[in-house]
Amino acid sequence: MDPGPIDGALRDLSPQVLGILVRRGADFAAAEDAVQEALVEAVRRWPAELPTEPKGWLVTVAWRRFLDARRSDVARQRRELAQVDEPPPGPTEDRDDTLLLLFMCCHPTLTPASAVALTLRAVGGLTTRQIAEAYLVPEATMAQRISRAKRSISGVEVGTPGDLSTVLKVLYLIFNEGYTGEVDLAAEAIRLTRQLAGSSEEPEVAGLLALMLLHHARRAARFAADGTLVPLAEQDRSRWDEHAIAEGVVVLQAALARDRLGEYQAQAAIAALHADARSTAETDWPQVLEWYDELARLTDSPVVALNRAVAVGEVDGPLAGLRAVEQVPSDVPRRTAVRAYLHERAGDRSTAHDLYVTAADQATSAAERDHLTRQAARLHDRP
Repeated sequence: MDPGPIDGALRDLSPQVLGILVRRGADFAAAEDAVQEALVEAVRRWPAELPTEPKGWLVTVAWRRFLDARRSDVARQRRELAQVDEPPPGPTEDRDDTLLLLFMCCHPTLTPASAVALTLRAVGGLTTRQIAEAYLVPEATMAQRISRAKRSISGVEVGTPGDLSTVLKVLYLIFNEGYTGEVDLAAEAIRLTRQLAGSSEEPEVAGLLALMLLHHARRAARFAADGTLVPLAEQDRSRWDEHAIAEGVVVLQAALARDRLGEYQAQAAIAALHADARSTAETDWPQVLEWYDELARLTDSPVVALNRAVAVGEVDGPLAGLRAVEQVPSDVPRRTAVRAYLHERAGDRSTAHDLYVTAADQATSAAERDHLTRQAARLHDRP
């Protein structure tokens, strides 16, 4: 059998099996070790003998490995395992414990970095090496981070209601990392959020999924062939993924229909307005500004205030936009770049040039720095 489908099945089943072991009372770290052993055994045996019930097979093998390890800890050998009644796969095993596992991995006691790493490892099924490469840290460092996270949640009671807002923040953090190394974290975040949306009626979950789909739809147009950043206003919109946009809009409309507006829904609504326009000039900026006003009422985020200032500049003119920027704290990322853009629109090219230079020095990525440097050079070269 082609190893591709096997690998995909193992990745999908892994968090479900881990959740079952945890629900049965296994410690998280010990349960994951047992599941990993079962997965190794599956890779060895399944090409020759694919089980009729792969999930039940993995649960049985993983539970045996867990029991074996537990009895070894108290100097009992594998012979005693045969005397232990195996809970056979039954109706209780048909439930998907991925959601339970996701909430555990995003427990509020964990730091965002630890929650992200543990989620990708336990729920996403990525290897420690893949996660380390995605976040540009040594594998040993990531292994320690994951181990500490496991220990932190070892005492968490199974079934304790989780913090949905924390889960959504972790998923959005993963999405915003984009693509690095061999792991497409944006696609992985969409996959996990889609799973969560299938198990939750909370409109903010759907709002986050819609937001991810709408942003991800622009991915192909976001960078030029030479790797340089292409801002939204200059993107070739024919390269946007129309299917992702259509799905995002449908998901968003269903969420808004529940009449419980949240910040992810508001952000998705703004993204949908950008996706609907054939150019920046044809964007419905008054409606974009209205949604930013809604978003500002939902959150006091200075990043939202900065983005709202851009919309103000499009609706009421660049000078009004600059006045709005003055209300944004000076240490907010991209504030200087926004000021440069608005000064250029107001006709003050000299000030805009100097601000683009400063913004380039403040950039947190090479792509952003290069883009801002080019903007400064463009103004310098033209009279």
